[in-house]
Amino acid sequence: MSANNLFQPFQLKTLNIKNRIVMAPMTRAFSPNGIPGQNVADYYKRRAEGQVGLILSEGTVIDRPSSSADPNIPHFYGTEALNGWKRVIDEVHAAGGAMGPQIWHQGIQANNHSGWLPSTPFEGPSGILAPDGVNGNALTESEIADVIKAFAQAAADAKRLGFETIELHGAHAYLIDQFFYALTNKRTDKYGGATIGDRTRFAVDVIKEVRKAVGEDYPIIIRLSQFKPTEYNHKLATTPAEMETWLTPMADAGIDIFHCSQRRFWEPEFEGDDLNFAGWAKKLTGKPTITVGSIGLSGDFMGAFRGESSSPSSLDELLRRFDRGDFDLVAVGRPLLADSNWVVKIKEERNDELKGFSKEALATLF
Repeated sequence: MSANNLFQPFQLKTLNIKNRIVMAPMTRAFSPNGIPGQNVADYYKRRAEGQVGLILSEGTVIDRPSSSADPNIPHFYGTEALNGWKRVIDEVHAAGGAMGPQIWHQGIQANNHSGWLPSTPFEGPSGILAPDGVNGNALTESEIADVIKAFAQAAADAKRLGFETIELHGAHAYLIDQFFYALTNKRTDKYGGATIGDRTRFAVDVIKEVRKAVGEDYPIIIRLSQFKPTEYNHKLATTPAEMETWLTPMADAGIDIFHCSQRRFWEPEFEGDDLNFAGWAKKLTGKPTITVGSIGLSGDFMGAFRGESSSPSSLDELLRRFDRGDFDLVAVGRPLLADSNWVVKIKEERNDELKGFSKEALATLF
């Protein structure tokens, strides 16, 4: 099938991008003491030169003492780190690209394998690291208010530095997702509750404060997942009706684009319909969506962490769903990590030049 439709421009509020291909956020941990250096700027610049429509950065943490579980994950606060991100966005713009940082708080995490720990205990809705028990503190309501302010400050700084958008990381068992998840959210106050609709309150309050910080015209993305890294078949919403109670409050609070993470984009979200997560999110909210998950490669991302390699694969099923209107943007991860010119090769139908992915690509910031 032709990929021509992927190369149509996309416009939403102040966001204008040249095509529908997004670089998915991928944690790289090449920022010692949280400071992104010239190597990080060069890494993203190469993807802009390679004609990625919108680059979403690796997760970059907010101004909380225990927002990160790794000393080499970048910060999005403090003069040095923000100066580093200013260098990144200036390099991306010089190459004709557009970019948004993924704003992150990791919440309750396992202790780093190196032995490094943050200066204060991990914090989350109930202190629980599922399924392994407690490994941190439950946030008080006062502390929750401070966390929300830190998300908003990071978003305001992103706009001030010149980024075209921001993405809130609300997926993959990190802080926002820990509030969604019944096993990690045992709260009995307004941030807890028996249903996924109840447990959306924290995300809604973050979104509202971020919207105040950036204004009405600045686009806000949120990345969500049903699965957890310890439970790949888990669904926060088991029916379309439940999904509507989860997503609609976030859309109403100010989310412009839902970035819907799956292991495999072609898998239907619910029985009886072949729509994937992004397809359902668009149908239920009317908002644009990004699909992601094993696009352009034979194996899924978890195989990469086990040292498995992947080969280039057909985009026909992706293009069929895109042309049908199931989603608006397509996020690509490992193919772009391995080959900064992947987008150009797809556009020019140079399929015989497409590269596979191997674990060696994780070891360098190419």
